[in-house]
Amino acid sequence: MDVTKIKNIDKITYRGEFDENTSPRKNLPEKASKMLPSIREAIIKSGLKDGMTISFHHHFRNGDYIVNMVLDEIAKLGIKDLTVAASSLTSCHAPMIEHIKNGVVTHIETSGMRGDLAEAVSRGLMDTPVVFRSHGGRADAIASGDIHIDVAFLGAPTCDIMGNANGYNRYEENATMCGSLGYAKVDAEYADCVVIITDHIVPYPNTPCGIPAVDVRYIVEVENIGDPNGIMSGATRYTKNPKELMIAKQTAEVIEHSGYFKDGFSMQMGSGGASLATARFLREKMEEQGIHCDFALGGITGQIAEMHEAGLIDKILDVQSFDLRAAESLKNNRFHAQIDGCFYAGYDFVGAAVNALDFVILSALEIDTDFNVNVLTGSDGVIRGAIGGHPDTADGAKMSVVVGPLTRGRIPTIVDHVQTVITPGVDVDVVVTDQGVAVNPRRPDLAEKLQEAGILLYSIEELKERAEKIVGKPDPIKYKDKVVGLALYRDNSIIDVIHEIDESDMSR
Repeated sequence: MDVTKIKNIDKITYRGEFDENTSPRKNLPEKASKMLPSIREAIIKSGLKDGMTISFHHHFRNGDYIVNMVLDEIAKLGIKDLTVAASSLTSCHAPMIEHIKNGVVTHIETSGMRGDLAEAVSRGLMDTPVVFRSHGGRADAIASGDIHIDVAFLGAPTCDIMGNANGYNRYEENATMCGSLGYAKVDAEYADCVVIITDHIVPYPNTPCGIPAVDVRYIVEVENIGDPNGIMSGATRYTKNPKELMIAKQTAEVIEHSGYFKDGFSMQMGSGGASLATARFLREKMEEQGIHCDFALGGITGQIAEMHEAGLIDKILDVQSFDLRAAESLKNNRFHAQIDGCFYAGYDFVGAAVNALDFVILSALEIDTDFNVNVLTGSDGVIRGAIGGHPDTADGAKMSVVVGPLTRGRIPTIVDHVQTVITPGVDVDVVVTDQGVAVNPRRPDLAEKLQEAGILLYSIEELKERAEKIVGKPDPIKYKDKVVGLALYRDNSIIDVIHEIDESDMSR
């Protein structure tokens, strides 16, 4: 037999017993354990150096402890000039302000930002603009290499000694949970080094897992990785607000008569009060008409989980669990699956689930007369929200419904021009407020169906005028020339910029 033409023949020839000191296959827990004694040791072992990029996930939302713990240790080691590529940042991450001032963090890429950190950035804290991407855009950027993650520090409620990690615990009642690790899964797959930080080491194998051991380099066990109650921060409240109930009832009527509410439909619901109430009204209609939903997508609430368990929704595709009830469902239900950000909404991924949606319900801070939507900056121009999957789902779904009150306090929701364009009007089909419904002129087919059903429609200009009659027209915000943020569309092109707020106007 002539083997001379076989490439690398010397490397594939059996050479006897593996060396027990070098083989990765022998006695892994004893000989080559991934377990490390501290976050500090993990940072050192990871090879983190000045100028690198680190990432975190936000599945604990406002209950997260990981970001602050890791940055504190990085600062003690004297490492500086880092890019933080977090899937989102919340009020609990205010301590990052000092790390920015001290030069530990010099750039941020994220989907959203809230609280004191967002206030400080809006006032010009950073020299480099924060880059805000949609969830699908972020996943795409990581997969393509536009965001290169050197070290990912990922919190997981459970992990085994090999690195199989999960967002729930099958071994202990009332343990830390966050549910789906959908956004973290992309970081784990593409980062050069992955460190799992957990507060529960569980028996091997921890399956089915959210993050597989093959993607994990190091594991650190700490006392506590987060407050599970923080994942519910205002997201899953049952509303008694008459405005929200009115919006929800009207939204359910719009969906019912849109032509998309039929047996086997697919949907994504928001997590705010109006969206949760809409789900309740839709459930009643589904039960009355004997129809079911093929799949529900996105950030998942306990209400969606209950509809699944009642047989009204066949499958759940969960990229982020919005409450502990949804996290429990992920643990217990076979057809409640966690998916990653690329599967969910990656722009360059033809099979992204958002492209199979019949309809999506989305919230808004502002909507303008061109149907552009702002979910990132407040009426005072301060960063106080997140892009999330807003433009991903609005673009992907057959029908996008944006809901919100006509006014908030003394501020109109419908305006001439939004402060920051996040979702372009071309992707928005219907706007539902407590005082009327407007259909984008690009969708005359939809307007005709709703009018035939007896739903009274207004032009978006009429809704704006109605809002201004109630609260007046606010004075324009004063901005400085400095750009503090870049808002990217789901294809990662810049759709808008955010300017520094003029200090003299911060009393608005």
